Amino acid sequence: MRIVYKDKDLIAVNKPPGMVVFSTKKEESVAKTLSLRFPELKNLGGERCGAVHRLDKDTSGVLLFARNKDSLAFLQKELLEQKAKKRYITLVFKKISKDEGEIRTFIERSRKDRRKQKASIGEGKREAITFFRTLERFSDFSLLEVFPQTGRKHQIRCHLAHIGHPVAGDSLYRFKDQMDPPGLKRQFLHASRIELETPNGRKSFEAELPSELTEVIKSLSKNYVN
Repeated sequence: MRIVYKDKDLIAVNKPPGMVVFSTKKEESVAKTLSLRFPELKNLGGERCGAVHRLDKDTSGVLLFARNKDSLAFLQKELLEQKAKKRYITLVFKKISKDEGEIRTFIERSRKDRRKQKASIGEGKREAITFFRTLERFSDFSLLEVFPQTGRKHQIRCHLAHIGHPVAGDSLYRFKDQMDPPGLKRQFLHASRIELETPNGRKSFEAELPSELTEVIKSLSKNYVN
């Protein structure tokens, strides 16, 4: 885990895959690891240790932690009011036809599998909005940049599966006939940037795409024949 920015009010880290953000169990988490270096985090939200938002266990990328109560309230308000701009990079199953698009549904927990979220077009309590732009197409996959406007649990993974393009390597939302590209060991979803107002002005924080994911893209590019 690498720290990409810090000041008196917040810390931005590049979260590795395979690590939960926070947990009530006796397992390694980003929050616990970070609080060993910055003890003040232990006083902010119990096991959350100042985590402003969260990423799924197997999602990598930029993650923010507040260092005091005022900063935590300020930053959480920015996200709650949907003022933060988030950008993710993902590789999805199948070649997508649209250059860009919007996915707008309601999201709720699936009754068939309580681990998953389910997208529906009808009425619901939690509206979810996701924009995407196609960066590159391969024979059986598409590389996208994704901009979630809301922050629902599993939103990107659920939305992309809903339109027929689940995230490559996603063991929970994958289709039965879904294949994964060679060399991919986890879900291809990375939080590359978040921009928002902070107590010290508007700032943008970025985390580069991990090398294991760039190698997957290189391999697909090398073997792709249009």
